[in-house]
Amino acid sequence: MKNLSEAASLDPVQLTRQLCEIESTTYQEGKVGDFLADFLASRGWEVEKTPVAQPPENADGGARWNVYGGPAGQKPDLVFSTHMDTVPPYIPFHEDEKFLYGRGVCDAKGIMAAQIVAAEALRKDGLKVGLLYMSGEERDSAGAKVANLQSKGSRYMINGEPTDNRVALASKGALRVVFRASGKMAHSAYPELGESAVHKLVQVMARLLELKLPVTEDVGPSTLNIGQIHGGHAPNVIADEAEAQVLIRLVGDAAPVKALVLEAAKGLAEVEFTLEIPFVRLHAVEGLPTMVAKFTTDIPQLSNWGEPFLLGPGSIHVAHNPAEKLAKAELLEAVQLYIMLAKKLLA
Repeated sequence: MKNLSEAASLDPVQLTRQLCEIESTTYQEGKVGDFLADFLASRGWEVEKTPVAQPPENADGGARWNVYGGPAGQKPDLVFSTHMDTVPPYIPFHEDEKFLYGRGVCDAKGIMAAQIVAAEALRKDGLKVGLLYMSGEERDSAGAKVANLQSKGSRYMINGEPTDNRVALASKGALRVVFRASGKMAHSAYPELGESAVHKLVQVMARLLELKLPVTEDVGPSTLNIGQIHGGHAPNVIADEAEAQVLIRLVGDAAPVKALVLEAAKGLAEVEFTLEIPFVRLHAVEGLPTMVAKFTTDIPQLSNWGEPFLLGPGSIHVAHNPAEKLAKAELLEAVQLYIMLAKKLLA
């Protein structure tokens, strides 16, 4: 194993910069995966690159990977994990005295850097830890689904997402729904000769906004976002088709929510549930502050990687927007928190 003596000199700020300077919006993770694989191998990790298939609509998007680095010839007791992909658009990296800025600094390349630095310190202390970095979390957890078939038998997994350096007690699930309404095209001056798909869809959306979705006392309410609506041809044409995409954040079982959705669309639109990620309860750790993650993660798809924990630097409030940033002090604190949490779990 090479370069263990260099672990202390590995700078998480510099590593975050290197990672963020490689664009890796979802489906374009290949180059950052190549960088990580080479970087970890150069520091003595036993590295595996596992292909993750592109979806049919992006079949020409190039190779992409999951990257695993572990102790040579040994089973890890604990694995750090997060995702390599980011949401679009790519925002170039820059920094000032206190903050890092750009796409991925907190979601989740700064997290990745902090985990790598922590893992090097832990293995220097003789602990058997691994690193798992995946493609596709921001869309469908495609990489996590592949990784779950190749578990290394670890007892614990520390997944990284922006939690303000607090351990998550729970992570909301997600239910993605497509509504499709159909009608009959006609001249808008004679609406009685047509049947508007848009009008049907608007009625369904109004019903959705009035739904009394489940609430879990110690977690909070389910929430609903109508993210996309499109349909029709022109203002003077009765629309013969319309579609909407909706995302519901779950705080419990998806079945009663699905029933409410189907009832709201009854007689007006077809319903397709295109993604379902379950609500997950997690565990507190003595001495570490806690939070509830209102977002979803890869954790539900990584059930074979050990008991999960969720912790990472940065705020989810600045992820997915042009103001994404991460305080350097918080990044450095995360390294120590990862080391502390791993040692508590493996004590």
